[in-house]
Amino acid sequence: MTLKSGNAADHGGFGSPFASRRGALKAAALAMLLFAVGLGPRSAEAAQAAPASAHVYLMRGVLNIFSLGMDQMASRLQAQGIPASVHNHILWASVADDAVAEYRSGRAKVIILVGHSSGATCLPDMVERLSRQGVPVKLAIGLDSVFHTSLSGRVGKYINFYVANGAGTRVEPTRNFQGTLENVDVENVPGVGHLTIDKNELMQRKVIAAIDAAVAGGPAPMPGTAPVARKPVAPQAAAPRPRRAAAAN
Repeated sequence: MTLKSGNAADHGGFGSPFASRRGALKAAALAMLLFAVGLGPRSAEAAQAAPASAHVYLMRGVLNIFSLGMDQMASRLQAQGIPASVHNHILWASVADDAVAEYRSGRAKVIILVGHSSGATCLPDMVERLSRQGVPVKLAIGLDSVFHTSLSGRVGKYINFYVANGAGTRVEPTRNFQGTLENVDVENVPGVGHLTIDKNELMQRKVIAAIDAAVAGGPAPMPGTAPVARKPVAPQAAAPRPRRAAAAN
């Protein structure tokens, strides 16, 4: 747009108010057009590339004071922009119901569970409760459950890290289980024991890496869709090892 050099002089040294308003409107319209053309497609691409919303629920063990590694991991996840909350294991049923509400509201489409000691023992119950209400669990990670547990319901992947020569136990699948189960013995990891497995730097990295992969993979399949492949679980050794007395945590 070109302005005539004589316009201001023709009106006593001042531009026409009408001409000024018209010029401002044209400039504003041009700016809006450039913004829509230049930024619109990139914004749409960014929205498509954004990861699905997620929530990680971390469950502490007995007395709610020994599993401080849960708080450390929650802080690290929050620093990455992944919502995470820490809970007492005795409240597992209400936490599971909160996860149902989060999922149904659309605030969280990727549900992830992590627990230490008694907090790991309650994870199969949480998975089953969520499955009954039609909420898929994308990932569950147990850290050295102190009681033998069996797994039913539906979960994309369940990883049970346990200290075979300590307090931890394996998790066994039932006929009603759908998903992938991995029992991982970490007794040879330096510095890992029942009271330290959740605080160990290497273990925290393993847990967070698994969470990052689950979040990046998007929501779990809805119940009733194509079945999830079930990974065979290696049979337990015939002669169980002697175990030390389990710490009540």
